[in-house]
Amino acid sequence: MRAPAKKPGRTRFRLLVHLLIAVIVAPAAMVLAGTAPASAHPYDRFREDWVAAPGGVGQIKVRIWLANNGSNKAVYLLDGLRATNDVSGWEHETNAAWLSDQGVNVVMPVGGESSFYTDWYAPSNFNAQPYTYKWESFLTQNLPNHLAAAYGIDRHSNGVVGISMGGNAALVLAGYHRDQFKFAGSLSGYLNLSAPGMPEAIRVAMLDAGRYNADSMWGPPWDPAWRRNDPFVVAPQLAGLPMWISAGSGLPGAHDHPVAPIDYYNTANGMGLEALALAQNRAFEIRLATLGIPAHFDFPAQGTHSWGYWQDQLWGLLPMLKGAIGA
Repeated sequence: MRAPAKKPGRTRFRLLVHLLIAVIVAPAAMVLAGTAPASAHPYDRFREDWVAAPGGVGQIKVRIWLANNGSNKAVYLLDGLRATNDVSGWEHETNAAWLSDQGVNVVMPVGGESSFYTDWYAPSNFNAQPYTYKWESFLTQNLPNHLAAAYGIDRHSNGVVGISMGGNAALVLAGYHRDQFKFAGSLSGYLNLSAPGMPEAIRVAMLDAGRYNADSMWGPPWDPAWRRNDPFVVAPQLAGLPMWISAGSGLPGAHDHPVAPIDYYNTANGMGLEALALAQNRAFEIRLATLGIPAHFDFPAQGTHSWGYWQDQLWGLLPMLKGAIGA
C-alpha cells in the first residue's frame, strides 16, 4: 500500500526544525571538542615513531600519547638502568600514559640501557656495542625537532621526569637546557655521581646491566665528564627551575608483596637501592638549601626502589608539572 502523501507545510516545518538544531548544536559541539580529537582512552591517541638519532644508532623508537585537549606541552619520561628496547618501563609498569588525559603530551623514548641519557665518548667495548650513545643530543635536538614538526609540540616549554638512572639525568638535562625544560622530576635518582665510591658503584651496576663499560661513557673517575653529569655539581644551574625530587625510606610498603623467593630477593635489593637514593637525595636537599634554590622534596616513610612508588609520585607531581609548563 502506498504511503500517504506528506503535507508540504509539515515538511517545511520539519526542515526548519532540523536547520535550527544544526545551527545551535553544531557550534556548541565544536567548542566542546576543541581542535584535538576527543577520545576516552589514551591508546586512541597513541603514536609510535622512529626518530633519526646521532651516534650511528640510526633511529630510536619513541612512543607518544597525544594530549586529550590539543595541548602543545609535553613531558619526557626517562627510564631506569635496565631499560629495554621494546617499550619503556613507564609503559611496562605504570599507567603513565593516562597523563595524556590531563592535557599533557606523554613522550616515552625507548631503550638506553645503562646510558644515563648522556653523550658517550665511544661505543662500549665490553659488549661490542656497534654505535655510540648520544642520548643528550637526541633528547635535546632530534626528538624535540621531530615532535614540533609532526605534532606541533612546543620545543621550549616541556617537562622531564626520570626514575633512578633517569632521575639524575632529568636534572642534568634541565640544568643544561633551560630553554627546553621548564620542569624536572627526579624519582629515586642518584644525585651525586662523583661522590667517593659512586663511580665504582656505577661501574659495577653498568656491568651487571648489559656489560657496559663506564670508561666508554665518561672516561675514568677523574675525567671532567663525571662532574659535568653530576646533579650535585650542576645544582647552581637549576636556580629558578620548578623541581620535584623524591626518594622512599627503603622500608617495604603498600606496593611490596613478596611471595616467591625471588620476590623477597628483589624486595631486599630494592630496599638497599632506595636507602642509598634517600641518602643522596637528602644530601642534595642540603646542597640546594645552601645555594638558596627551592625545590619540592618528598620523602615518604615507606617505599622501595620499585615502580609502584614511582607511579604514585608521578601523579603527585602532575599539578606542579602542569603549572610549570603551562599545560
